[in-house]
Amino acid sequence: MKATQLSVFLENKKGRLADVTKVLGENGINIRTLFIADSSDFGILRMIVNDAQKALDVLKANNFTVKVNEVVAVEVPDEPGSLSRILSVLDDNGMNVEYLYCFVDKNRNAAIDIMRVEDSDKAIEVMRKANLKILSEAELSAL
Repeated sequence: MKATQLSVFLENKKGRLADVTKVLGENGINIRTLFIADSSDFGILRMIVNDAQKALDVLKANNFTVKVNEVVAVEVPDEPGSLSRILSVLDDNGMNVEYLYCFVDKNRNAAIDIMRVEDSDKAIEVMRKANLKILSEAELSAL
């Protein structure tokens, strides 16, 4: 149960993030979560949206550079130590986390951790064995 994440390359200049969000909004695409990593010259906007294929098409049609990545979304209780539990399971199985970002869903009293790992299938397998809840793309998009 991998999820689709879009990574958008953005020049680090005024208005570029607004441009992306405007294009998505005008096309009925809802951003479920996002993360921006930046440097002085450019940024990478990583996001989960409610319709990844439509967002990809719309962004490309508007001349944005977009890449599709597989990520894993894990739901854990919103309490101290939950992220540590996930990371310990992965570490104990020799798995590397390339990056992650998190958000809280107060309606579910849960934290949702989105991560890119070197082997998504293996990560899902070891986390399931540890009784961690992996969200499907549909569940993540519906949040």
